[in-house]
Amino acid sequence: MKQKVKLGVVCLTRTTYEYKTAQAMYTKTIEDLKKLPDVDYTFIEECVIEIQDAEDAAVKLLAANVDGVVIISGTFHLGHLALIFAKYIKKPFLLWAYNELPYDGGKIRLNAVCGLNLNASNLYKTGKDDYSCTIGDSIDEKWVDALRVKVALQNARVGLVGYRAHGFFNVGVDDMDIYQKTGILIDHYEIADMFSQPVTDVEIEEEEKEVRSLFICKEVNDTQVKKVAQLCVSATKFVEKNGLTAVAVRCWPEFAANYGISPCAAMSILQSKGIILSCEGDVEGALSMLAGAALGAETPFLADLSQVDLQEDFALMWHCGVAPANLWDGKSERTLDTYFAGGKGVTAGFVMKEGHVNLIRFDTARGKTRMFLAAGESIEMKKQLCGTYTKVKFEQNINDLLNTVTETGVAHHLAMLYGEYRDVLRLAAKMMNYEVIE
Repeated sequence: MKQKVKLGVVCLTRTTYEYKTAQAMYTKTIEDLKKLPDVDYTFIEECVIEIQDAEDAAVKLLAANVDGVVIISGTFHLGHLALIFAKYIKKPFLLWAYNELPYDGGKIRLNAVCGLNLNASNLYKTGKDDYSCTIGDSIDEKWVDALRVKVALQNARVGLVGYRAHGFFNVGVDDMDIYQKTGILIDHYEIADMFSQPVTDVEIEEEEKEVRSLFICKEVNDTQVKKVAQLCVSATKFVEKNGLTAVAVRCWPEFAANYGISPCAAMSILQSKGIILSCEGDVEGALSMLAGAALGAETPFLADLSQVDLQEDFALMWHCGVAPANLWDGKSERTLDTYFAGGKGVTAGFVMKEGHVNLIRFDTARGKTRMFLAAGESIEMKKQLCGTYTKVKFEQNINDLLNTVTETGVAHHLAMLYGEYRDVLRLAAKMMNYEVIE
């Protein structure tokens, strides 16, 4: 399911063109838009022609607290109208013009595209940049999906458990900068808050059955399996109790020392259930994953661009053992392992499934927030090492990709999404005034 959004929709016309025809077209558009899932609408059902009409409509949309406004140019229209909506509503706009109707021997019938051009020019010259344009008989669904990303971020409640990992300066964030750019207030919690929620023996026993059904547990002992199960229950209660949308976890070095095991395996299970969890206190990594979830991407995975092979032109998207368990390739052994932290690093271990993937990273540096994007194919490989990973052949040469990442200082955690979302994410970056790095 995608992030739900609230749209205001209005159609602008002028009586010197075929405004009654445009009204009929708009009425059909309203019915078509209602078929788009996960969208709530406030429609201005009568076309807006005069300045006072626009004032009244803008007040209505403002009261509805819409997330974005679709301004349809049904015909050419007064230049005042879109500017009035921009005066009242500080949200992204989609400027949409209907296709021109066939000529019938008289003057141009709609001149709608010229109306769109007028609106775009006026808005641009006022300094408004968060608008996009489309021409046709149907809405630009990519714009709607881009808005879902923005709304998911501004409505998110993000928790930081502990702090960023020791020495990972490059994933640290400025809380007030995050708030200014997204509206998110980051709530800080102690590590113990995540693992010390009250749980019952029955809850642990039920969860332990699931852990053992998912993973081969011969490399870990019964106490460690029980610890994984207990943490799954406690962490779920922690997220629910605090109403958190995403959580960044300082998963080492203190977690294993204080709880007895690392949280990696539990995070793999919880992420497969749709809970957004990022490793090593990486808040912007969590936001990158949240963006993917807003688009309906299947359980995003935060990974390192690892084991780069310049000769064979691929890299492993690897992490120590936290990938969502449902992304398993169905072929490799899906195991629990204890390969670090003196035997306390209980992690998931499997190869991830094949398929087309996108990489995304929100990353702030030198006062700017950037969105890094890349794409490739997750290809079949045998299980060769511990952790969760997949071999990815990227669209661009791996050496060029690595140079882009290092020359622009992009952090070493990237959210991996199965599917193709780059067009939508570029639009989302424009809405949020983020620079795109590709």
